[in-house]
Amino acid sequence: MIAMQSIRAYIGLGSNLGDRAATIIQALTMLDEIPGIQVVQISQLIETSPVGGPPDQSNYINGAAELRCSLSAEELLEQLLAIEKQMGRERVQPWGPRTLDLDILLFGNEIIDKPHLKVPHPLMQTRRFVMIPLSQIAPDVVHPLLGSTMRQIQCALEQP
Repeated sequence: MIAMQSIRAYIGLGSNLGDRAATIIQALTMLDEIPGIQVVQISQLIETSPVGGPPDQSNYINGAAELRCSLSAEELLEQLLAIEKQMGRERVQPWGPRTLDLDILLFGNEIIDKPHLKVPHPLMQTRRFVMIPLSQIAPDVVHPLLGSTMRQIQCALEQP
């Protein structure tokens, strides 16, 4: 069997139910224990208001993490979904409250357009709660479709 090359991947993390920060830290610990995945760097966690979904949701804690990954993007997605489920995530309504949300933002320079997986994440460049933590840990990484760095995208979001 040929070992897959290690890819640098970035994931977004969010939680607005329960002990939000502890949930995110536990998820990162679980992720780091999976063969083929190494958590390399974690952004600061920030508190943000919910975007979309039902009114009266609690604020989110959001962050981003850099991974070294020898899994495929699809295998990484399976692992993220399994961790969400283990941490009590129920997919009841779109943009509804959640114990944990894990999203693949970037997977190397790959561009993936499948019904169940789109990379780069199609809305990341429009969301401050993604771009602020991501630009902390990957300011000079270039978005493979837009050609802009994470810092440039985040700065553009800050403009009135």
